[in-house]
Amino acid sequence: MSVPAMDSFKTVLKFLTNQKTTIGYSFMAILTIGSERIFSMVSFQCPCNHEQNFAYGLTFLLGPAVVLLTIGLFVSTRLWRLYTGCCLNPLKLCPRCNCMGCLQVFVKVLSGACIAPVMWLSVALLNGTFYECAVSGLDENAVVQMFCKNKTPTCQDELPRVPCSKSQLSPKDNMELLLMLRAQSQILGWSIIIVSATVALIGTCFKNCRSKVSYLQLTFQKIYMEKEKEKFEVFAEDYATKLAERNLKSFFDNKTPEAFPFPNHKAWEEISAVYTFKQSEQYYSTLQRYVERSDRDYSPEKRPVLEGADGIEMA
Repeated sequence: MSVPAMDSFKTVLKFLTNQKTTIGYSFMAILTIGSERIFSMVSFQCPCNHEQNFAYGLTFLLGPAVVLLTIGLFVSTRLWRLYTGCCLNPLKLCPRCNCMGCLQVFVKVLSGACIAPVMWLSVALLNGTFYECAVSGLDENAVVQMFCKNKTPTCQDELPRVPCSKSQLSPKDNMELLLMLRAQSQILGWSIIIVSATVALIGTCFKNCRSKVSYLQLTFQKIYMEKEKEKFEVFAEDYATKLAERNLKSFFDNKTPEAFPFPNHKAWEEISAVYTFKQSEQYYSTLQRYVERSDRDYSPEKRPVLEGADGIEMA
């Protein structure tokens, strides 16, 4: 590959790396829209009766949102860093009694996990299929009066069949009811988008307004945290490989294993805590704060306790 082509490739790669959050959200949005269309066309079949419409439509509307929220919480590294071990040591939830910092972490975790569900609800409501089915099955007087006002007496009985275009109403009344249901659904969809965008903007403004450091320093911290995570995975894989080779060599050679320097349990606990920036400290992560401590404990772990798939194991 020629030098200009190599430089162009590096430029494109750098741009994609810098915009990976935007690209990730865009991909999530496309995936959400595609999934909603597949659900609507392939698996969703409104029963069109009073007894089942509401439950069926609401299940398709909210079910995937709940699943996406659960997945978002499962893949949240912040959540597991904060939650792991807190049943045995509840103080881990709020280290150093920093309740406000703990609350901020929970808000970040929840807001990050809510992105995909909000996208799903917005797309599903803008399409209107699930909402039409759910609301048409409601037997509440307010709903019936809203849709069947100035309509024929059979409107209430025929409303659940409107989403399927099987009602005994005139084509004009059927289309009018369908458009009313779709309009309400799309209004709710846009309302969710507007409220979410407004809350995100206000939250970001509030966070940056109360920041104790400059915007460029916050940007530097984000870059540092990403690089630290990348390097940690490389170092962890390298050391895990060396430790596995050392243990296997000791087993098959039937000899005492060589000394292997390794952080103790307390060190792992300290670097696993969620970091909150302090103006009095010039640190960018819990790892940096730990390694630069003057009273750092260098003693290796003699008998680390590990919880394996078959219970507690003592190394």
